[in-house]
Amino acid sequence: MDDLPRTCVFSNHRSEEALVNCSYREVCEAAARAGGEVLRGWLGRIRAREKGRNDLVTEADVESQQVIQQLVLTRFPEHLFLGEESTDEGRPDLRQAFESDTPVWIVDPLDGTTNFVHGLPAFSVSVAVSQRGRTVAGVVYDPIADECFSATAGGGAFLNGEAIRVSDCRSLDQALVAASFSAHVERDSPEIRRFVEVMMRCQAIRRFGSAALNLCYVAAGRLDGYWATSVKAWDVAAGCLILAEAGGQVTHIDGRPFSLLDPRFASSATESLHGELVEVLKAAG
Repeated sequence: MDDLPRTCVFSNHRSEEALVNCSYREVCEAAARAGGEVLRGWLGRIRAREKGRNDLVTEADVESQQVIQQLVLTRFPEHLFLGEESTDEGRPDLRQAFESDTPVWIVDPLDGTTNFVHGLPAFSVSVAVSQRGRTVAGVVYDPIADECFSATAGGGAFLNGEAIRVSDCRSLDQALVAASFSAHVERDSPEIRRFVEVMMRCQAIRRFGSAALNLCYVAAGRLDGYWATSVKAWDVAAGCLILAEAGGQVTHIDGRPFSLLDPRFASSATESLHGELVEVLKAAG
């Protein structure tokens, strides 16, 4: 027990499951840091191409995922791997993966590609493990700030080994809130209406460009709330666990229980703030 990292200290009654989840978290961190090292190496020499309108992919995304996938599957060759840059043929169906007893690794090798391409230091690597539809370990790594956010189910949330906690903000008019839009948001879309309505009600609003980091910032008390309706499971799997383990609230954007199968969500530091944010989003949408 003494050789476990501080984020994996737990009481004896959690024993086997906690040890397994701790092992997963250690591999999540090693993989995320390896992917982050790849991204640092590509800064300043990036060639981007479009996956779709306003949706970029770089050689850095692909190489980061390759490094992560090799590390994970070398350690756990029997596990499933779901990465953003996987081909359709190589990507498992998320619903089938969640219904399986086999753990599935859910990876975004570069969350915040547009920021990365422009040299804006607001991007991250996200690595999570889910089993039977429940995320059990996750890490989000910011390779520029060298900030590693991590959590295991029931084990708390940490930033570089130190415990983190959400803010105590309880009212939207006192809240600093973040939002994410799709890459091709339309002028009269519900996303714009939600943004305007929340902007008129909250203290201030931000759009940073990395869903994973936004969730971690709520977890660490830097933001009070965050919502998004255009993200994928790999964008938020780790971040949602980290936020929940830091004491925050995460639901579907309409207040129903959150699911990675439909990852449109709202998140907040406190229950009262969350109720207010969800009501504003529902009215606008």
